[in-house]
Amino acid sequence: MMPIEPATIATAREKEIALVAWLRERGRVAIGFSGGVDSAYLACVAVDALGSANVLAIIGKSASYPAAQWAAARGVADRFGVPVLEIDTHEMEDPRYAANPANRCYFCKTELWSLLVPAARERGIDTVIDGTNADDMAGHRPGAVAANENAVESPLLIIGLTKAEIRALSQERDIPTWAQPSSPCLSSRIPYGIAVTATRLATIERAEAALRELGISGDLRVRYHDDLARVELGSVELERWLEPEASERLAAAVRNAGFERVAIDLRGFRSGSLNVLTGVSAA
Repeated sequence: MMPIEPATIATAREKEIALVAWLRERGRVAIGFSGGVDSAYLACVAVDALGSANVLAIIGKSASYPAAQWAAARGVADRFGVPVLEIDTHEMEDPRYAANPANRCYFCKTELWSLLVPAARERGIDTVIDGTNADDMAGHRPGAVAANENAVESPLLIIGLTKAEIRALSQERDIPTWAQPSSPCLSSRIPYGIAVTATRLATIERAEAALRELGISGDLRVRYHDDLARVELGSVELERWLEPEASERLAAAVRNAGFERVAIDLRGFRSGSLNVLTGVSAA
């Protein structure tokens, strides 16, 4: 990960001051809390700005939410005194979501916010926020439509904080997620038009967990293509795991997780690569 320039971190700190002011104007907030880089940072800043009694981090749990991500979320919450509420979401029961169209995330987020927003209101919290940052709007983001429809606000985006700035500020606060790779929901590994099922999600999760156990760090995706797993690795790891003995160990781990065939993508990790392959976004 490239170090952030001193001038950039100075600008980021100014933005953080503006973020604190924004939060204090609201008084109490509920946060859609995945435990990723952005929501972890936002929750920690909110607790600092408002106090734990005025912050509620809400985790939406389902088969598409990786167990490792849940553990990261709970770890941050426990360490920084962030109150947490866990709610089971049921997007898998929505046939529109399960059919896996290009706007699948819209149906997921609609389910999520339809539960989280009322839960916040029941606890006297009027402001519901998420971790969308200033970089996020460049890609294919149907989930943002659902957030808007449910009056969910995105203070990191409003203030203009980028992912690099959030990582740098998180590192300053000693939030362990600062260097954590991005980890969208497991359904993002399945090409559009291929049904999302609990079995497929579990197979993907087992495969990625097995590769982490081998010591693979940084960006990692196991993309689902029926009986074939297409493995994407960051550039440093890619070179290492293309060695014959290492690649066989990698393939064996993925096969043991439930795939019959394994291919290491020579192009390496590409965020949203399935969007590119299916023509939803440009390369």
